[in-house]
Amino acid sequence: MPEFGTPYSVLSAGKKVSKEELIRAVRFFVAAEYEAIQLYEEIAESTEDKLARAVLYDIAEEEKVHAGEFLRLLKELDKEEEKFYKEGEEEVEEMIEKLK
Repeated sequence: MPEFGTPYSVLSAGKKVSKEELIRAVRFFVAAEYEAIQLYEEIAESTEDKLARAVLYDIAEEEKVHAGEFLRLLKELDKEEEKFYKEGEEEVEEMIEKLK
């Protein structure tokens, strides 16, 4: 599951990321948080160990907070990003209205 071989693994060597690279990295971080949530919840649902379930669900909730932090950062770094999210929300709202 972990994949440490990314272009960002050499950043300590002194290379600075451009704004565009930072935006792509933050999008990657959002995806990584959602992947972690999925994994923790799947394992929690698959075990009968009460302590493990509680810890895994707690960590999954923390990852959701991290995802929210990254999404907020992304909106700040790329003002156009919010436009796409709003467009998607509006499309779903239209579908909800049609189904009522």
